[in-house]
Amino acid sequence: MRNVFELDKPREECGIVAVSGSGAAAELAFLAMYALQHRGQESAGIVTVDESGKSRVHKGMGLVADVFDDEVLGALEGTLSVGHVRYSTAGGSSLRNAQPLLVQYEDKPLALAHNGNLTNANQLKRSLARDGSIFQTDADSEVIVHLIARSRHRDLDGKIDDALSQLVGAFSLLLCIGDTVYATRDARGFRPMVMGRLGEAVVFASETCALDIIGAAYVRDVEPGEVLKVRDGHVESLRPLPPAETSACLFELVYFARPDSRVWGCSVDEARRAFGRQLAREHPADADCVFAVPDSSNSAALGYSEVSGLPFELALIRNHYVGRTFIHPTQRGRDFKVRVKYNPVRELVDGKRIVVVDDSLVRGTTSSGLVRLLRDSGAREVHFRVASPPVRSPCYYGIDMPTKEELIGSSHTVEEIRQHLQVESLGYLSMDGMRDAVADHGPFCDACWTGNYAAPLVDLDRSRALQTV
Repeated sequence: MRNVFELDKPREECGIVAVSGSGAAAELAFLAMYALQHRGQESAGIVTVDESGKSRVHKGMGLVADVFDDEVLGALEGTLSVGHVRYSTAGGSSLRNAQPLLVQYEDKPLALAHNGNLTNANQLKRSLARDGSIFQTDADSEVIVHLIARSRHRDLDGKIDDALSQLVGAFSLLLCIGDTVYATRDARGFRPMVMGRLGEAVVFASETCALDIIGAAYVRDVEPGEVLKVRDGHVESLRPLPPAETSACLFELVYFARPDSRVWGCSVDEARRAFGRQLAREHPADADCVFAVPDSSNSAALGYSEVSGLPFELALIRNHYVGRTFIHPTQRGRDFKVRVKYNPVRELVDGKRIVVVDDSLVRGTTSSGLVRLLRDSGAREVHFRVASPPVRSPCYYGIDMPTKEELIGSSHTVEEIRQHLQVESLGYLSMDGMRDAVADHGPFCDACWTGNYAAPLVDLDRSRALQTV
């Protein structure tokens, strides 16, 4: 059964970090994970390795601040750390699937943190299992460990190259083997990763906001297909993965990434403002004010206000202190999940013609409840604006999107969705408008809107083939 607080958004993916060459590696990873908490709230974990090669690990279910305290961090000694925050996109929700994965490889610890989704994981897992591999988790990431261990290459760099060359799909990956860190992204670059420096230490993280919180200087993005090796502060480029057309996830800019980050070399805040400005050009409204569905839509609503001339108001307040398990199942009133998370400022809504800007509309359930909430607060007219096109297809590259049948945009026209929401008007940002707003930073993966999947869906295609037999 779905959690009552699973609102009208896809579940968040994962955030990863690695620190090499710092006596405070665990503390730095903790702070970076704190900044990446928006990318996953299910579990958190840190692995450290000290100068003698001894590894230590602590993982737990819940938020970073709930999993780690001063005592736990103090026990995580080492100059190298790998950290992970997770919301499951492959594998179940349990501690055994929490990352980083940690195994003993020959005489060295091997820790792995993965952001993304492998589209051939099931195929690889079946092949490995036939050859005797025993899997401890349900996560697709574990196949990478087995591929490294079973590689026939003699040197470690060759084993990693061999393993990575067999992967299909999306992966931003951090590997620690002994005192060495490997950082890589798939050749299409679906998921982000940046590199920074803090003194002599080298830091990798999913977003620049993780560098900012620890005071690390941004060096550059890890390029699609690039494989980097870090040891003793020295960064070495290994043989890259076979090239493919870049397909950076555009949904990162729409919803996932923090607005204070730079992703794909682009300010997330500026991208969202650009979406909002274009949305106002395409779908103006005769209204009294505009406001966002907080927080990921704030920048888009500001952009809409800038072009439309409508005043931007903080008319919808989000409760940031609601725990995921706060609501008892018997408390599920029709709109209760919306009312607990959002509350209108009645003085700004009552009797007004309002424009509500959201970044995306996935199932439509939360949005319809939100509209009823605004009507109850006296809104005279509600004009709903979405700063991205209709979501019509699920994601197989690391975002836990609902099935196609659950996506309201896949089975309803815009007019039918307007009627479902019971609003005076509904406007989505066009596909061309969204692409043009960030054209300097593409090309992008837009599969969740267009159904054009860049990387082969090996497991899904095989499953469909079996169903037709």
